[in-house]
Amino acid sequence: MQAHIERFIRFLAAEKGLSAAYQVSVRQTLEEFSRFLGEGDADPSRVDIGSLAEFLRHLQSRGMARSSMRVEMVHLRIFFRWLAGTGILEKDPSAFMEMPRQGLTLPHVLDQHTVSKLLESIDIQDIPLGCRDRALLEMIYACGMRVSEIINCKLESFDADEAFVRVRGKGDKTRLVPIGTSALDALKAYLDHGRPKLVKPGTKSHIFLTVRGRPLTRERVRQILQERARAAGIDQHVFPHILRHSFATHLLENGADLRIIQEMLGHSDIATTQIYTHLEQQRLNSIHHRFHPRG
Repeated sequence: MQAHIERFIRFLAAEKGLSAAYQVSVRQTLEEFSRFLGEGDADPSRVDIGSLAEFLRHLQSRGMARSSMRVEMVHLRIFFRWLAGTGILEKDPSAFMEMPRQGLTLPHVLDQHTVSKLLESIDIQDIPLGCRDRALLEMIYACGMRVSEIINCKLESFDADEAFVRVRGKGDKTRLVPIGTSALDALKAYLDHGRPKLVKPGTKSHIFLTVRGRPLTRERVRQILQERARAAGIDQHVFPHILRHSFATHLLENGADLRIIQEMLGHSDIATTQIYTHLEQQRLNSIHHRFHPRG
């Protein structure tokens, strides 16, 4: 096995031009597999799909994350494909091997009470920064906007009469998103009283500005949210995207149609939006477990 591993690593380096780091990663996987087989069985010709399945169970028993298991199985698959392709093996034992399924990672969200606590703790009469921060966070939550979308939002994107904002999202796609009453009031107050105090010579038409009159950055939005959450006594880890996740989850909890949520989030595929249905199911299961007499 070791001689074949050496030849394969040279193949990755010389013919595929893959990085040294990738070569090291592949070598570690193959040598670990060789040790797992044992000295007497570390012959590629004796490896079958059962051996690979046993190795997968071995990785799982060690508590390895599914994502890491997938990487190791990919390394084994390309190794055995190469062995079969060069004639060293008659057939590839990994050809029908099922890859470990990627675990479902549910997004973190804030409950509706916590979001209200966060937003209402910001004094809109504190001009210009309190006024700005309240409008900023209200808009992210009310419209489910990404940070990149909110910081690039311009005055001409906002329609106060129709209570809509035009959002330019991924792939340069544009969507219209309605603005709720609370966010609309906060935004109007900021545009009337807060933003004029932040405007400097050379300021462009971005809605949300720094004290120097420049557009907010992604990092500054993150800092603002974390500072405001600490001031509100919220000890959860918060980040701007958590407000987008909360927006979608709270809409679903209150009966909104998944297709409407998809449109407002700007997801091109409904499968991306369906992650929130898993989150809602998890919440319902938790409620059932807590309150049902046989939960």
